[in-house]
Amino acid sequence: MDFTLSDERRMLQDSLSRYLADHLDHERRRKTLDSGAPYNADLYKGLADLGTLAALFPEEAGGFGGTGPDLALVFETLGRAGTLEPFLPAALAAPLLTDHADLVEQVIAGESIVTLAHTEPDARYDLADVTLSAKPTLNGTKTNVLFGAQATHLIVSARESGDRLDPEGISLFLVPTDAPGLTITPLTNVDGTASAQIAFTDTPAETRLGEPAQGHALLETATAHAILALSAETLGAMEAAKDLTLAYLQERQQFGRPIGTFQALQHRLADMLTEIEQARSAVLNLAGHLDAPRDIRERHVSATKNLVGRVAALVAEEAVQMHGGIGMTEEYELSHHARRLVMADHLFGDVDHHLERFIHLSGG
Repeated sequence: MDFTLSDERRMLQDSLSRYLADHLDHERRRKTLDSGAPYNADLYKGLADLGTLAALFPEEAGGFGGTGPDLALVFETLGRAGTLEPFLPAALAAPLLTDHADLVEQVIAGESIVTLAHTEPDARYDLADVTLSAKPTLNGTKTNVLFGAQATHLIVSARESGDRLDPEGISLFLVPTDAPGLTITPLTNVDGTASAQIAFTDTPAETRLGEPAQGHALLETATAHAILALSAETLGAMEAAKDLTLAYLQERQQFGRPIGTFQALQHRLADMLTEIEQARSAVLNLAGHLDAPRDIRERHVSATKNLVGRVAALVAEEAVQMHGGIGMTEEYELSHHARRLVMADHLFGDVDHHLERFIHLSGG
């Protein structure tokens, strides 16, 4: 696998990093959250104009990227900056909207948000756990829908046949959020990002994505893209937490010298750096296997999500402990990254789920 950045990717990374450095910091992030807004719309539009969303879609769908390395590059940069904006829904939707060029154009321009409505209140992480029915209208409830209250369109998983947990019988439908029969309840996650619970009551299911009752494979593909994006974003948040911790250890004085000179803290920081590099290797490995055959890709998906989740928990705990009480305060930037690191483990399957799934996929 060649992970060398092309000139175009390097330019995108440089432009994105500079734009975020100029337009986003912890105070501006707190101001957005304190205002009650789910994200900064001006920041989102500015990042869209830079081509950030276009980098998530392949050329044949109207973008200029969409590969594993593209997703990893964009989301690591977004994670390091601690963005709240709805890029993850676009990563989820990108593999599912190949036949909807007009809508993709609106998403790339930052004018429309398309998000996946899949998780149900009584379900865990199994993608086949779908009870919302499509016979012939949509009836049921979805929860933890990322940016569901801000979305213009939903991609809804619904069962046309089979029993609960049956991979066969699931279809995907594209539904505008102004369709009749929708009740959308906004929610806020622990890290400040937006989600929603959405109830469907005789909602028309007029636009199907893919073949009838064959939506499970599409869900796996979209989730693989989302897990790579989320893992890269988590890696960026780990890097930000590490940088803050290193700076604090160099600045904080005790007994007349920086606490970073104490051997015990040096060992803990070295362990943190080693774990982050392992997480980086896993993200790069998944980026290189995103287009591999299903059984190979999915093993890398679960292995990466498990490892990144474990390292994220360690980094969050160690960074906060080495900061002492200041690490938990809302006014200090580390608190945002720590919450994001903890929250990321609960999206698209936690460490335990993906450990069991990896064993199953490996024939164990």
